[in-house]
Amino acid sequence: MCDGHDTLRSNNKDLQQVEKQWDRRNFLTKTSLGLGALALGSLMNPERTFASLAGGGSENDAVNSILKNKLGLPHHVPKAKRIVYLFQSGGPSQLDMFDYKPKIKDMFGKDLPASIRKGQRLTGMSADQSIFPIAPSIMDFKQYGESRAWVSELMPHLAEVVDDLCFVKSMQTDAINHDPAITFMQTGNQLPGRPSIGSWLSYGLGSDNENLPTFITLISKNMAGQPLYSRLWGNGFLPTEHQGVQFRSGKDPVLFLSDPENYDGHDRRKMLDYLGKLNDLQHDAYGDPEIQARMAQYEMAFRMQTSVPEVTDMSDEPDYIFDLYGKDSRDPGTYAANCLMARKLLEKDVKFVQLYHQGWDQHIGCPEGVRAQCKRTDQANAALIKDLKQRGMLEDTLVIWGGEFGRTVYSQGQLTKTDYGRDHHPKAFTMWMAGAGVKPGFTYGETDDFSYNVVENPVHIHDFHATLLHLFGIDHEQLTFKHQGRRFRLTDVHGKVVKDILT
Repeated sequence: MCDGHDTLRSNNKDLQQVEKQWDRRNFLTKTSLGLGALALGSLMNPERTFASLAGGGSENDAVNSILKNKLGLPHHVPKAKRIVYLFQSGGPSQLDMFDYKPKIKDMFGKDLPASIRKGQRLTGMSADQSIFPIAPSIMDFKQYGESRAWVSELMPHLAEVVDDLCFVKSMQTDAINHDPAITFMQTGNQLPGRPSIGSWLSYGLGSDNENLPTFITLISKNMAGQPLYSRLWGNGFLPTEHQGVQFRSGKDPVLFLSDPENYDGHDRRKMLDYLGKLNDLQHDAYGDPEIQARMAQYEMAFRMQTSVPEVTDMSDEPDYIFDLYGKDSRDPGTYAANCLMARKLLEKDVKFVQLYHQGWDQHIGCPEGVRAQCKRTDQANAALIKDLKQRGMLEDTLVIWGGEFGRTVYSQGQLTKTDYGRDHHPKAFTMWMAGAGVKPGFTYGETDDFSYNVVENPVHIHDFHATLLHLFGIDHEQLTFKHQGRRFRLTDVHGKVVKDILT
């Protein structure tokens, strides 16, 4: 008679399949592959390969490290090692901050000429206006630095670092409303479901710190505005370990990371080891890559229980650093505090740090709204540039600032000498970059006298993405992922590298 185990085996087809996977031939094939990969790894990078094993990693870690090389990345020598993207949600007004247009000062209240508007589509918020009255900025502009860059009175701190910045004043997008425009900027497509920029970089280049996620997101607290969804830093159809991890202010920076009450976690390592063995059997039976992805997330969460409290502890920052970033930097979750946290994460070799700051959607009360936003963000933006530079990190850290689109030169709603609103404008807006591989003290692109149309060197979102990947050593046309029978990429079937802004 069969004992209980034999009965279970005979009645369980899944178990039979698992055992079949582990016959003598499969065992020898799998072990030889592991040893071969380990040998290859030792030839390519012996310190990293054997250090990972000595540090408590497994042979699978070494194998996975080698398998990543099949992507052939990077394609060329990278200029950037890490990136911090300061995303300003809502559409900052380029006219009131960077794109100085003195020739319209005498055109206050006049209807925007049809030859300028060129029948471009309008949002539902201004489509019913009988006229489109020109609203020149009431901000005072000056030129700063050796680069003589134009900056408005709203950003005295950023004016101090203009010679480190590369302004792109000819940005263009296809989307005119917030959600598709933000989604487009973050994923390369207006429709939800595609991988975000950080997920593509994580998939292509992997991590430089095994104790922290490759891709981390921070959101300014207590800011109203257009909603932000986790899909903006999601992995889309890429394996789930490449999704962004949101860090929050407060007691638990990462949700569900802390041990439950009355559990000291002393046996968690043993528990994960047993769970890993079960999942290995499950993976051998079904071949579902998400099984391994989930285990990678469990392992990362285990390591983060130690690394996250360490990196989020601000007690070791000296007073002069807090003074540099401004008083808000002492208040966790503010934009200033998040900029400082971003620097700490970059120091730990987190590859992609994404900051989101809401509140730039000034359909009414634009001067007051933009002034308030610049007061919250200007000092911290400049401080981050200065801080990275003084630590020798700016040369291989890419810093990006910008929103999803710009604002119109014409006023939405009531126009007065001191107040106006501005509607969405996708055809011309400004972003700036600094650091790894971009020209410092440089301005690229130009708009017409109304900041309405690009007249020189247009840069589309796809071009922006292609250039970003290029700085990390990636040919945007070669980084693809096959999904539902088609090979997808961040730039879809478009995009060209903007070589003129590169060093």
